[in-house]
Amino acid sequence: MGKSALLDSEVKRIKKLRETGHSLNEIKSVVNRGYGTIFRYIKDVKILPEYENEWKIKRGGSKNKSLKDWESARIQASKFFDNFSAKERLLILSCLYWGEGNKRELNLINSDPYLIKVFLNCIRDLGVCDAEITISLRLHENIDKRMAVRFWLDFLNLKEKSITYFEIIKGNKIGKLKYGMCRLRVKKGAKYFKLIMSMIDLVRSSF
Repeated sequence: MGKSALLDSEVKRIKKLRETGHSLNEIKSVVNRGYGTIFRYIKDVKILPEYENEWKIKRGGSKNKSLKDWESARIQASKFFDNFSAKERLLILSCLYWGEGNKRELNLINSDPYLIKVFLNCIRDLGVCDAEITISLRLHENIDKRMAVRFWLDFLNLKEKSITYFEIIKGNKIGKLKYGMCRLRVKKGAKYFKLIMSMIDLVRSSF
């Protein structure tokens, strides 16, 4: 059974704790209620002036802790990234394609340049040559076509002849779609496609 509804006295206590500069975690440890419940009552509560400095110090401490946690995570992650073997790169390719790739033929579309680049370099490992690779760009009409073309060709280290199609979409789009979306396709890529899909099947059946 879930916990009972808050009493008026509990609500007043939660708000008072917030007014006096207590964090969400601190309030939870005192009243033993869920984060969502507590947040509902403190989201509009102002910290009293006499407790603002203490509150700022706590927030700064939380930010510093977050930065330290990120640094620790990066160090830990770097220990796993040391010259991937061919087998590991194939697994990366298979899992990436499982989540993002077309399931009828060997092509993948995304707006993230790094995702496209990882995919491209992994299929190159399989023996796919640049002459077999075509890309098409999907651009909103406010995106500079020449700028987008130059970006994708330089970033992927491909020649201009690799671009075979443009789709211009009405409307403006910024943010993640700064250079539009890139679809990378392998011509006559059936044998590579079957290998990747077979790897996906093996990964699926291994868990």
